[in-house]
Amino acid sequence: MILDEEIARPDTVGRTADAWAAGRRGPAILGVGTANPEDCYSQADLLDMYAIEDRRIRSVFLNSAIDRRFLTVPPPGADGRPRPETQGELLAKHKARGTELGARALQSCLKRIDAAVSDIDYLVCVSSTGLLTPGFSALLIRELGIPTSCSRLDIVGMGCNAGLNALNATTGWATANPGGLALMVCVEVCSAAYVFDGTMRTSVVNSLFGDGAAAVAVAHGTERPGPQVLKYASRIVPDAVDAMRYDWDDEQGKFSFFLDRDVPYVVGAHAEDVIGNLLSGTGVRRSEIAHWLIHSGGKKVIDSVAVNLGLTGYDVRHTTSVLRDFGNLSSGSFLFSYERLLQEGVVRPGDYGVLMTMGPGSTLETALVRY
Repeated sequence: MILDEEIARPDTVGRTADAWAAGRRGPAILGVGTANPEDCYSQADLLDMYAIEDRRIRSVFLNSAIDRRFLTVPPPGADGRPRPETQGELLAKHKARGTELGARALQSCLKRIDAAVSDIDYLVCVSSTGLLTPGFSALLIRELGIPTSCSRLDIVGMGCNAGLNALNATTGWATANPGGLALMVCVEVCSAAYVFDGTMRTSVVNSLFGDGAAAVAVAHGTERPGPQVLKYASRIVPDAVDAMRYDWDDEQGKFSFFLDRDVPYVVGAHAEDVIGNLLSGTGVRRSEIAHWLIHSGGKKVIDSVAVNLGLTGYDVRHTTSVLRDFGNLSSGSFLFSYERLLQEGVVRPGDYGVLMTMGPGSTLETALVRY
């Protein structure tokens, strides 16, 4: 038995953490794949395309720490600007483009782990940018020829934090079904959730989000390499339940997303609590976390979380670079960061990492992994 005083001794902390991790033997993340639309726009491109001259709105776009975003923009109307889309057209775009992006991300993930669609036993699809019944799981099974016996789950409307909520369900299934292959796909067509009315409320949203999909493969009890997911921890802040929401706008006749200006501070203020809960009982100290993969929620959100957790620019380099190159990709953002970490080639066996997502609720979700 490990005594509390042993955990506190510097010369035993690493061994305590390793012993705890060895006892967990969590399900492994086998691979990741991502996809974006073909069309990419700089912030200046979008301001010119929509002929936006309001200095306040231009400032929001140009000071967002975002260089470009991949979007599905409608064709121009009679005035030369992109034509306004009805709610029906937005939902149709969500379905068509989402199915395409989700299929490409899933296929990319399978290719990286040398697996086929026929190997998929469980499929979880996540989306917060449109309403769809049947969901993307059924559409992807039909589109790709995934076995019709595949178990599935659709997670809709949870927002940017939903990727980790879904990963929790995915790893749970993998643990209960050793040897089975589970796929999670985050499909976010954020351009299907845009309202253009010239207000600051919609402009903040329109300056931030981009289109993209990300897929991750998970299995338990196999010899395939990949980081093991050891533990999850959540924190919801009910007092901030209205700070981030996607609801109906009667004036526009569309669904519209709202972000409260205090969201970054609410998220940052509770980041330390949820990380404390995540590491509690593991013997892992915060200073031993080698890799931080945090949702690219926006410049102020990233800064607030980094300040409250004492993280450096290097710690959040993938979070900020994904924001710069893609914008906020909602539930799949952290998987784009994970892909960049793998491409960087700096991960060593035994490294600990933290995954963190934030979203409506207001909610923080975290996972502890060991590479």
